[in-house]
Amino acid sequence: MTEKTKALVLLAQGNEEMEAVITIDVMRRAGIDVTVAGIDGPDPIRCSRGVVITPDAALEEVSGEYDIIVLPGGAEGAQRLGDAPAVGELLRNQEKAGRWVGAICAAPAALKQHGVFEGRRMTSHPTVRALLDDWAEYSEHSVVEDGNLITSRGPGTAFAFALRIVGALTDAERMVQVRAPMMFPVQVS
Repeated sequence: MTEKTKALVLLAQGNEEMEAVITIDVMRRAGIDVTVAGIDGPDPIRCSRGVVITPDAALEEVSGEYDIIVLPGGAEGAQRLGDAPAVGELLRNQEKAGRWVGAICAAPAALKQHGVFEGRRMTSHPTVRALLDDWAEYSEHSVVEDGNLITSRGPGTAFAFALRIVGALTDAERMVQVRAPMMFPVQVS
């Protein structure tokens, strides 16, 4: 990589903290330059289980191109991401440019709200499947990659989601290097 790979993680009140933090952490372990942007400003964000995360910046202060834009889930947070016009503009530009987007849990519903990635293969938390059945080719796999879109199901799939992002933005070797010291069990007993 000659220029550092850049990721933008969008946060809203009510986002699922595991999905946000695990994805941010794994991407940073891979050497990806991650900016966490609060869609309503730079103030700390209370996530779905009460964990508070302070964004690096307000979304309105962020500019430039990102190799990936990531939307964490959580029902309330995903709804807020879906209701935010600035998020829609970013996603439409990202899709048009052929750059990556990642959405996990309830966040794929925000993709539909903003009119992006129609007809693509994707997955989500089961509670939002009905919203996506007429929009996407739905899959129940843990992580689904279709072109420049990566989607996943929920907090329990956050590591696999984040590692898939690392593999897409760097390469399989880097993904393995990041995964190994995290000590994933081969089999749960």
